[in-house]
Amino acid sequence: MPPSDAANRNATRWAIRIVPIFIFGAFGFSAYAVVAHLCVNYLYRQKYQYGTAIALIVLYAVFYLLTLWSYLRTLIIANTDPAFVPYTERRETAEKERKAVKANRKAKGGDIESQESWLPADTDPDSPGLEAFYSKDVFICESDGRPRWCSLCWNWKPDRASHSSELERCVRKMDHLCPWVGGMISETNFNFFTHFTFYCTLFLSVCLGAAAYCLRLQQKEGRSLDGIIVAVLVLAGLFGFFAFGMTATSARYIFQNITNIDVLRQDQQQYLAIRVPLDSPSTPTYWTVTYPLTTSTRAPLGRNGEPPPPADGRANVPSESKPTPPSAAKRDAAARRTFALVKTELGENPFDLGPWRNFKSVMGNGPLEWLLPMWHSPCCNHDSIHSDYEFGPLIDELRKRYKLPATDENAEANGGS
Repeated sequence: MPPSDAANRNATRWAIRIVPIFIFGAFGFSAYAVVAHLCVNYLYRQKYQYGTAIALIVLYAVFYLLTLWSYLRTLIIANTDPAFVPYTERRETAEKERKAVKANRKAKGGDIESQESWLPADTDPDSPGLEAFYSKDVFICESDGRPRWCSLCWNWKPDRASHSSELERCVRKMDHLCPWVGGMISETNFNFFTHFTFYCTLFLSVCLGAAAYCLRLQQKEGRSLDGIIVAVLVLAGLFGFFAFGMTATSARYIFQNITNIDVLRQDQQQYLAIRVPLDSPSTPTYWTVTYPLTTSTRAPLGRNGEPPPPADGRANVPSESKPTPPSAAKRDAAARRTFALVKTELGENPFDLGPWRNFKSVMGNGPLEWLLPMWHSPCCNHDSIHSDYEFGPLIDELRKRYKLPATDENAEANGGS
């Protein structure tokens, strides 16, 4: 990695450590300025507006506590459970060795930040982690039928995972690295981040309203400008506008079931591996691949190592995978599955469940989850036997578009509908 990139990465890491300190300082300043200076000293003691002062203090306290609670929840999760994709055992060993070398070179004044451990896609048919994909009914893949590969983490990327260059790890449903909350916004804290921006908007609105009301009273009295009131107006107005914008953006992402990464990739098509009946042959419009892979499998490979299929989708049908050899484990023989490789159109989102279900997949299933930053999003649960994340109606549309043969499960579902 070039030195400039390493320097930028170090600067980012320092920023996510330092910025939260200023946020806590802002919380402290607002408590003094709004509660002590404006509500107690001015409205309550000087103007004798007891009802107004108490009402503002109550509103301030409610939104202050909710904002602080949401912020702490987001900050803590960002640093303790940032949705990292676990390393494989081999990568974990290499990382420990790299850290040991880093400590040694740092002591000698060397630059280890420019060192990267890059590894091409694993072509081993028994590559660790593949079974987590082909045991599902649908998964995101490359044009070769294999999952996406991270050459820096030496791992197969789960659906919706992306590699963070700042954190040097793959992150599930990564949205963005936010210095304001001291870490990564991902599937484990996006709902808490949304709580924070929403309550922060309301909290700053109370601060702005209190300061504006006191400023109007002081202008009627002919007083000179109060520096603290001006500071509250400027800070609350500026950060309130920013928080409102972030709340609106987060709401849009939630209802569309997308992230910042998805927005950046909206002009790209995605390959999906959709399960079809075992040993289904390839056709002129789609390829098929059977897992577990064997050394004799000739699948159309793409970004993972070999040429992708032609753009028109018509090519020679590759030879089918040979049956699992007798020496293979019985478990692998029983786990054989065939997948059709299909491609979405530009702008299609296979994870779009519809606005209401999208909302519940992130914010939860009940009012308490929607209002309080207590529980992780339902989308953090990856125990489904069908897919890592729930797919939307587009999967059925792709089955019809490519005329995929139905599995027994699909036939039963369609027959019962």
